[in-house]
Amino acid sequence: MPLILGGSSAAAAAYSIDNSCRWNDGDSPYMHYTPGSTTSQVKWTYSLWVKLGDMASRECLLWASSDSGSSDYVEIQFKADRTLNFQVKGDSGTTAGVLEPTRLFRDPGAWYHLVFVWDSENASAGDRMKIYVNGTEETVFNTDNNPADGDLSPVLTSGVETDVGKQTGTTHYFDGYMAEVALIDGQAYAASDFGEFDEDSPTIWKPKNISGLTFGTSGFYLDFGDSAALGDDVSGNGNDLTVVNIAAVDQCIDSPTNNFSTLNPLDNFYPGAAFSEGNTVVVTASSPYAPNLSTIAMTAGKWYWEVKPTNTASLNYHLIGVVSTQATAADDELGDFPNDYGYYSVNGYIRSNNSNYVAPYGDTYTDDDIIGVALDVTNSKLYFSKNGVWQDSGDPTSGATGTGAVSITLGPLGMWFAGVCYYGSIATFNANFGNPAYVNTSDAADANGYGKFEYAPPSGYLALCTKNLGSDGG
Repeated sequence: MPLILGGSSAAAAAYSIDNSCRWNDGDSPYMHYTPGSTTSQVKWTYSLWVKLGDMASRECLLWASSDSGSSDYVEIQFKADRTLNFQVKGDSGTTAGVLEPTRLFRDPGAWYHLVFVWDSENASAGDRMKIYVNGTEETVFNTDNNPADGDLSPVLTSGVETDVGKQTGTTHYFDGYMAEVALIDGQAYAASDFGEFDEDSPTIWKPKNISGLTFGTSGFYLDFGDSAALGDDVSGNGNDLTVVNIAAVDQCIDSPTNNFSTLNPLDNFYPGAAFSEGNTVVVTASSPYAPNLSTIAMTAGKWYWEVKPTNTASLNYHLIGVVSTQATAADDELGDFPNDYGYYSVNGYIRSNNSNYVAPYGDTYTDDDIIGVALDVTNSKLYFSKNGVWQDSGDPTSGATGTGAVSITLGPLGMWFAGVCYYGSIATFNANFGNPAYVNTSDAADANGYGKFEYAPPSGYLALCTKNLGSDGG
């Protein structure tokens, strides 16, 4: 399978996608549009980039039906088992055209490009429905049922609502990020019309500018460029979508051409922990309490991120820090190992090697305090700030001198991960690697212009995103 700009890719793209839209299924988010006319029910193309949030539920990417699915429908979805399902039940009878590839979609740190083609008048029955993933047509299926010749689909039909991000009624909401969403009326496009393989890294799939495509009378193109109107159609047709339960803060800079770190729901020992807001928020469950880690690791350079704890229990035992030893049990707390370092909320100490490594170190912290983390991999130094004030009079720009730094030693993983942990009952961590799910009072970027932080990153420290990996670190 060709690669795309994944959790740790350094590939550059000539065409840059500036924005995506975050869909948090707990908010019941979706967008919808009802065409006023019908042009083609036998030929259309749906293209979008997605980054997954929820990894265990059925999630709908596109739905349309004139009768809630009784006799006709179009449904494109991720199933709970993480396979992809594309089915169209048209006007010819009870049997739906169905494509369900065997491929599994299990990477919450990567962007996937998906293209779905409906071309029911194609003389070749096997070409009437197509799915492309990251530039390559899928050919191996669990289910492969061809539609009837000329079968009509309800998508882009006059008076029939098309939903992006949910199924009929109030079910199966998408959770994660979408970018460059295009539903094209009357054209059967290939993946190569939306993207291309990188000439220097031919296994890397990257997006192309699609503004020049023919979108057809009822087609639309969402680039999510206006936070006040995320449903704006920029195809030139003016077929704007109505936005439901998606706010301005859900406009994101995490995109297929600049992939930001999130928390990793697959690296998780919390029984019953809940991830939300595109995996930037985790609500822990009761003990045990092994740390949850970032999707992107750090092997060189200088990096900055922020964590805001909320909804704490009475003990207030938060740990925020860095990890370079893999937890092997659910009760391996952040700081239990010699090569993990956590800033402890209850006493302001630094924990490492299952002891108070630096005691005292800094202030205690609690709900809504913003903890800044500056990791200097080059000099093996670690710094923490509380609400913009560097603890222990730290100076992250002091280099090898390490003024006010926590000296750190790399562990067996050979790389550093950001980590959060709660020792006690239940807490919420809001992790901001530069793409927050909350509103800052001032969106401060790093020196390369990336990220949105409450406090300005120290000079030389960068947001944890792929464009920075490619240019300044690893």
